Amino acid sequence: MSTPQTELTNPQSGAAHDAAHDPVNDKVPTYSWYALSVLVLIYVLNFVDRQILSILANDIKADLGLSDADLGFLYGTAFAVFYALFGIPLGKLADSWHRVRLMTVGLAVWSFMTAVSGFARNGAELTGARIGVGVGEATASPSAYSLISDYFPARLRATALAIYSSGLYIGGGISLLIGGLVVENWNAAYPDGGPLGLAGWQAAFVAVGLPGLLLAVWVITLREPVRGAIDNMPTPSDPHPFKGFINELFTVIPPFTFVGAARRGVAALAVNILALALLGITGWLLTRWLASGEGSFIASISDQWLFLGVGYYSVFSFATALRARDLPTFRLTWGSPAFLCVILGYGLVAFMAYASSYWSAPYAERVFDVSKAELGWWLGAPSALAGFLGVIGGGRLADYLYERFEAGRVFVILFGLIAPIPVVLVLYTTSDVTVFFVLAFIAQALTASALGAAAAASQALVLPRMRGVATATFFLATTLVGLALGPFTAGYVSAANGDDLSKGVLATLWVTPLGFALLVAAIKLVPEAGRTLVNRAKEAGEAGL
Repeated sequence: MSTPQTELTNPQSGAAHDAAHDPVNDKVPTYSWYALSVLVLIYVLNFVDRQILSILANDIKADLGLSDADLGFLYGTAFAVFYALFGIPLGKLADSWHRVRLMTVGLAVWSFMTAVSGFARNGAELTGARIGVGVGEATASPSAYSLISDYFPARLRATALAIYSSGLYIGGGISLLIGGLVVENWNAAYPDGGPLGLAGWQAAFVAVGLPGLLLAVWVITLREPVRGAIDNMPTPSDPHPFKGFINELFTVIPPFTFVGAARRGVAALAVNILALALLGITGWLLTRWLASGEGSFIASISDQWLFLGVGYYSVFSFATALRARDLPTFRLTWGSPAFLCVILGYGLVAFMAYASSYWSAPYAERVFDVSKAELGWWLGAPSALAGFLGVIGGGRLADYLYERFEAGRVFVILFGLIAPIPVVLVLYTTSDVTVFFVLAFIAQALTASALGAAAAASQALVLPRMRGVATATFFLATTLVGLALGPFTAGYVSAANGDDLSKGVLATLWVTPLGFALLVAAIKLVPEAGRTLVNRAKEAGEAGL
């Protein structure tokens, strides 16, 4: 008698098995492209719900009495920490359970919490809703990356991941368009507040949140491919998928982390507590330093380092637990200099890109006095196109270079780090609104070029069964380094300089030399890491190779 998992994978298993025989020449099944299009739609909605805060930022600031530092915290850290933390156990679940079902549940959760954001009456309530959005969205990419790696052969994986990643930019751009139109039309129709007392920015959250609940009904119909079959390494399903998920919660979510550490012995518990203490002291010192002379920012700065401290402590707990429990996965991720250089190098690309893209709409609204509707058409729609072109072009270039150089994909990540710098320098200093819109388009395209390459490069450094955890680890860098630090840094510098967003965003460019060093190291390390992948897994105790 077949299990539900087997029944769902049978329609794809034949195609996946055939593709495994000759992945270079076999044609990709039409269903794979159909499934990819649905995954892109999910990711579009993912970023509509996430990025809409940008076009609403100035209204939220005025209504709730927040600072630019608060807005950077809400967009970045409040979302990013929980997105990253829950991405770890949910990445584990994506490696062991039905990925389509997991994504469907997550879609329903984050859509509901986006709608709930529209009923926030203060910064604390909006923070709580953003946390819920982060937890729900944490299901999407670990599941999608793993599914795509089983729908497409290695020769097209960077392209497929780039197409999926285009949803990030399409969704981000559309969010400005939708948000601008909803706010202006709502406020025009209800100048004193509409039904349920909602202001325009609150109505916008509700408007983009509810459609996700309908999309979830469609998503659940996707077929689940056989894990690893397309690489001729079919992996049997885990008979107890939620056991691993629950165990992972005990390694990453405080205070359960103390129990998880204690299970490994007294020494492990002592190291865990010491790490928490050191991070707590570091956060306290940073708060005192950054808040000195800026009393009005103490609350947001304190929240920033409290959330980040919890995030970094949880990551430490996860990595040490992974080493004790699954040494092969640890060796190919946290124990691999090549993997770390790739994900941290891209994390610094994201540090600058998130800051620039998030603050572009509030900056244009303040400096050029552009209406929200105009921003939607002249900034949002073009940025969606720019991101799509950039990520697809970067993905194709990454696959082309990968066929010629073992580290070819890393060159594309390096390009995405360096090429946008002169554009951003002019973008946030020009006094011409037309130049601003043109350069915003170019900057978006250039930074987008790195994403597909980084995703594919990190996936290529692990075994099929590890792809969900590898994806979650990859997103730790993009979120806890890029999203949690970039927008907040820009917002903090802006608030400390009289709401000068130009100074704020340009302050994020200081990370370029560090990113350059990491990616040059990756270019040297990735070829050898790829060649020794299976041997290193065997040496760490991986069975069945």
